[in-house]
Amino acid sequence: MTREPIAFYYGAGELERLSRFDKVVLQPDFYGRQELDLLRERGVQTLGYLSLTEDVGPPAPWQREERNPDWGGAFVYTGHPGWVAHVVGQATSAMAGGFSGLFLDTLNIEFNYPEDLPHLLYLIAAIREEAKPDYLLANRGFGLLPQLADLVDGILFESFSARWVDTESYGPWPDDVLEVHAEYAERLLGMDIDVYALDYAEDEELAEFAYRRAQEFGMLCFVTDRVLSKI
Repeated sequence: MTREPIAFYYGAGELERLSRFDKVVLQPDFYGRQELDLLRERGVQTLGYLSLTEDVGPPAPWQREERNPDWGGAFVYTGHPGWVAHVVGQATSAMAGGFSGLFLDTLNIEFNYPEDLPHLLYLIAAIREEAKPDYLLANRGFGLLPQLADLVDGILFESFSARWVDTESYGPWPDDVLEVHAEYAERLLGMDIDVYALDYAEDEELAEFAYRRAQEFGMLCFVTDRVLSKI
């Protein structure tokens, strides 16, 4: 069976479909040891999702007042010792629960909280050291380069070519944004890491555009919907 390179799926179950991929990014709360072991036996590398700068949990001392307008999570003080312990604990738990690696999300804080970038690098290094994942995949995190490339095995370029515009519509990025993304892609491809693209589309034409453009830049691509419910 020819496998596809990677999938991002934030639902539950679907083990047969997930078995078609080399790597799958999953929500740790939705998969137990038995399911993860089954996927591993089928040669699938499972990566557990982690948010590093947003917290969807109950009020906590590390939370800022500001919230993500799209998803509702609270932004955090990334260097807060309680947050570091919380995230490292989540990472360690995911690895103990059967995941073979981790997916590090919400890394793009360089415009809103640039003072937190050194703390974020420290947090990623702590996850690598304490949780000992086989594979770390970072989502964007361009403000952390080039140091980030020394801490992870791969970088995902989320929404490289196609995006969700609102809850019901999708489209390509404007040309000026695509040019900026191309510059970032060329920089990433000059580093000794894996580079993936994740794009959002609901129709075949937009999906083909995303796959074609990712291939032009030497990236392996996965296309899904806004809530990552399709595989």
